[in-house]
Amino acid sequence: MKKIFYFLFLLIFVNLAANAQQDPQFSFNKEAQLSVNPGFAGSNDAITGLILNRYQWSGFDGTPKTLLFSVETTANIFGSTSGVGLNIISDELGFSKNVLVNLNYSYQTTTSIGNLGIGTSLGMFNKSINGEWITVGEDGILGNATGDRLIPQSEVSQITFDVGLGLYLKSNDYFAGLSVTHVNQGEIKYGDGGEYFPLLRHYYLSAGYNISLPDPLFELRPSVFAKSDLASTQVDFNLSVVYNNRFSGGLTYRLQDAIALLIGVELKNGLNLGLAYDVTTSALGRYGYGSQEIFLRYSVDIGKGRLKKYKSIRFL
Repeated sequence: MKKIFYFLFLLIFVNLAANAQQDPQFSFNKEAQLSVNPGFAGSNDAITGLILNRYQWSGFDGTPKTLLFSVETTANIFGSTSGVGLNIISDELGFSKNVLVNLNYSYQTTTSIGNLGIGTSLGMFNKSINGEWITVGEDGILGNATGDRLIPQSEVSQITFDVGLGLYLKSNDYFAGLSVTHVNQGEIKYGDGGEYFPLLRHYYLSAGYNISLPDPLFELRPSVFAKSDLASTQVDFNLSVVYNNRFSGGLTYRLQDAIALLIGVELKNGLNLGLAYDVTTSALGRYGYGSQEIFLRYSVDIGKGRLKKYKSIRFL
C-alpha cells in the first residue's frame, strides 16, 4: 500500500506542476475569507482572531496538512475607515511545504446595498521541496529518483513576492466577495536547469444569504464558494441552519470531490468552535478516510474606547 501512496503523491505533484489549483482548500471557507480576499479585512467591526487546522485525505502518510492563522480588525488610516489583517498559512504535502505570510488592507465604504471593502494584500510566498524523493521503480522497489532533472537532488527553499486583490460586500442579510490571489504570478526557481514552479492566479467568488424561518430562533443560510485558476474550477454549495445565533449545523457539496458535514457552537465565553468532516466522493476516496477540519475563532468589540466580548452572528 505504501507504493500506492507514494505513487499517488507523485501524481498529485505532477498535477500541481501542470497548472492545477495550488491554493489550500477549506470546508469552512466563510471563516477563511481573509486568506483569499483582502477586502474582508475590517468587515466584522471587531478584532477577530482565527486558527484553522485541516487534515486532508487522512489514511495516507504525508497527505496535505494546512494550518491557517489570521487576525483582522478595523482601523482609522489617513482619516478614513479601513480594515487591516494578517495571514500566516502553512500547507504541507509530503515532500513539499508552502508558507504564505501577507498583510492585508481594505478601504471600507458604505453603499446603498451594504458595506463594501476594497482590499489588497502584500506578502511573501516560500516553497520548500525535499530532494530525497521516494518513487516506485519499474521493478516495484521503492527508491530515490536520482537522475531525473526535474526533481531536485537536495532540499531547496525559495521565496517570491505575492500580491492579492479583493472586494467584499456585506449587509445584515447577505454577503458577496470577489478576489484574485497571486496577481503577479511569482515564480519559484529550484533547479540548475532553469526549472521553476509558477504561482498561478486564482479567482474566487463567494456569496451567501440569511433566510429567516417562521420560528425566529432558527435561520437558514445558503452560500456558494467558487475558485478557479482558469484551468480547473471548484465549487462548494453550502446549506446551514443556525439556532439562537449560537448553534449551527450544515452540509457542503463540493462538485466531483466531497460532501462535508459542518457543526459550530459559540461558547459562553464568546469563543467559537467549528468541526468539519469531508467524505471524499472522487476515486481517491477509496484509499483514505476523508478529511477533518477544526477552527477556533474569537472576536472582541473595539467600540466605546475599550475591548469587550463580541458575539458574532456568523457561523459556517
